[in-house]
Amino acid sequence: MLKRKNSELIDADNPQWSEADFARARPAAEVLPELFGAEQAAQMLKPKKRGRPAGVTKVSTTVRFNAEVLASFKASGPGWQTRMNAALQDWLKTHDPRDAA
Repeated sequence: MLKRKNSELIDADNPQWSEADFARARPAAEVLPELFGAEQAAQMLKPKKRGRPAGVTKVSTTVRFNAEVLASFKASGPGWQTRMNAALQDWLKTHDPRDAA
C-alpha cells in the first residue's frame, strides 16, 4: 500500500528531484562561471581554510579537578575551558609545578 504524501510537507518552490533532473545536473565548476563570472566562481570554489593556525596547538587529555573548582569555572559560562587554561598559564608564570602539593 502506498503512503499518501503530507500536503503540508510538499514544497512547491523546492520539488523533489526526478531521475531526469539528476541526469541534467552539471557540476558547480561548470555552472558558476556562467552565472557569476570566472573570477568570482574561482573564489567560490576555492577551499576554505579551517581550524586553528598551525602554531597554536592544544592537547586533549583527561584530568581530575576538585568539584568546587570545576563548578566555579563551568558557572562562568561558555568559554570556561579557555579561561581555566588561561588561569593555569598565569599560575605557571609565578610557580613551579614541581613545588605544588
